[in-house]
Amino acid sequence: MTYDGLTRSTPGRQAVAERCRGLTEARWFGLAVFVLILANAAVLGVETYTGVVHRWHGELKVVEHCFLVLFTAEVLLRIGAHADRPRDFFRDPWNLFDLAVVLCAFLPFARENTTVLRLLRLARVLRTARFLPQLRIVLVAVGRSLPGTVSFLLVGALVLYVYAMVGWVFFADDDPEHFGSIGRAVLTLFLLMTLDGLGDAVRAGLEISRWSFVYYATYVLIASFVLVNVLIGVVITSLDEARTMEEQHEARGRGRPGAAGATDDAEHELRTRIATARRALDDLEESLERLPGARR
Repeated sequence: MTYDGLTRSTPGRQAVAERCRGLTEARWFGLAVFVLILANAAVLGVETYTGVVHRWHGELKVVEHCFLVLFTAEVLLRIGAHADRPRDFFRDPWNLFDLAVVLCAFLPFARENTTVLRLLRLARVLRTARFLPQLRIVLVAVGRSLPGTVSFLLVGALVLYVYAMVGWVFFADDDPEHFGSIGRAVLTLFLLMTLDGLGDAVRAGLEISRWSFVYYATYVLIASFVLVNVLIGVVITSLDEARTMEEQHEARGRGRPGAAGATDDAEHELRTRIATARRALDDLEESLERLPGARR
């Protein structure tokens, strides 16, 4: 329905949205879905036991169909809660994730491929992040830290390659087990990045040359301390940004239904008053034109 360029939802759609929103925003609804996801995860774990699958194959199929029906009903209710504003549903990444997980289960290739179907069912477990704000913040932070992590990996790979080549040049003849090739050297230094076996490596290096201590000390300083601390800084920064985004999202979520509705009502009322004033001015102008002597 449209009023002078202002598009508004029909009363029926708004009633459906309010009713569905009352269900999806209820505390018991979120708790029920959370318990349902945990039950689905438990059933997935039970299905890893061959004896149980052979004995209860039919019952497990029925349980899986029940889960699918319930998850589908949940997504439909969330879509119905946005019936008056459909675009808002697709602006939420978690809604898109839920919709994709449920819809993929109905695709023919997924129903016929057991491995794909199990992976899709496993993806439902990730939906617990919707109901755990702290976990949701961590996942968002990990996603936002990916660009910085890629840069860290490139720098780390460069440092690893340079030190591996240097180690191959100086230690290949005396320690072929660890530095006999570039591949062995990279593997050795990658393990040393976690400080695993550092003492044995330093002792073996000192038997070759006293200057090997400088090689290992600079590598550990750069790879294990500087680069790792840089990565931690990137993750912490992304975590702060994700926490800020979550707080802003919750603030918009608390104010969206009432505030948006009030704004739409006020705008509609203003447009109605303007239209009424315009009609009154038109009527007045026509009346003045009909008066004797108005036109000369």
